Amino acid sequence: MNQGVKTTKNNGAHIIVVGNEKGGSGKSTSAMHIVVSLLERGFTVAIIDLDARQKSLARYIENRQDYAAEHGLKLTMPDAHVLPRSEEGSAAEMEQKDEENLLTLIGNLQNEYDYILIDCPGSDTFLSRVAHMSADTLITPVNDSFVDVDLLAKVNPDTYQVEKLSLYSEMVWEARKKRALKDRGTIDWVVMRNRTSALDAKNKRRVHEVLNQLQKRVAFRYVPGLGERVIYRELFPKGLTLVDFRDSGNQKMTMSHVAARQEIRRLMDDLKLAGWHKAAAAAE
Repeated sequence: MNQGVKTTKNNGAHIIVVGNEKGGSGKSTSAMHIVVSLLERGFTVAIIDLDARQKSLARYIENRQDYAAEHGLKLTMPDAHVLPRSEEGSAAEMEQKDEENLLTLIGNLQNEYDYILIDCPGSDTFLSRVAHMSADTLITPVNDSFVDVDLLAKVNPDTYQVEKLSLYSEMVWEARKKRALKDRGTIDWVVMRNRTSALDAKNKRRVHEVLNQLQKRVAFRYVPGLGERVIYRELFPKGLTLVDFRDSGNQKMTMSHVAARQEIRRLMDDLKLAGWHKAAAAAE
């Protein structure tokens, strides 16, 4: 693993926000594979889990720590934080406290790490909105279905043309405007299509066509994500990813594992994160 690789951002960590207001899109699995990919390239990474109830990403990391300790494995680890929502005061006071807590935590981590990844809950919360406004890269995983496409836009059931944007797309648009006013920063929005089948199908092609329409209209980048593979779900209890599967004991790599590792490499290249391509070239 390369050590001392830094991002190209001058004012601190590059902030990645993984956001989707619907559950079951593979958000935490995607986030964990991104985190470990960065760690394996020598970057320092902190994570902030905003879902203090489910704590899916934080639990993934806890499983990783426990499994590594039990099996004597030297696995790369991020610095993990769980940020609960405020529960005292009026609604306005709680929102103000939530914003202060998140921005203070980001500020404390900003100059200590190359990347900060924030995992948002699968619902619309004030904390999630603040996180979206703080993003340098926003990653929205969606499943390969029109149920998830509805998160982004309403689609005509007969023509499959985009009729209007969803509340989530409008929220991201507002976050981009507020970010530009705050510090003239930009948010690179990446929609990641997850759980795609290897088989060709009419629905699969239609989802692709709609996302192509949307990426021009809403100004996001549409990239392939993780395929529908059992291995992604099986690794959660161990806290492992396909990135470090070689360290997971005596299990043998199958063709599915090899294909999944290729998916991860392609995804990391497609994300175009600060410093990634330079670090990847140095590792070869």
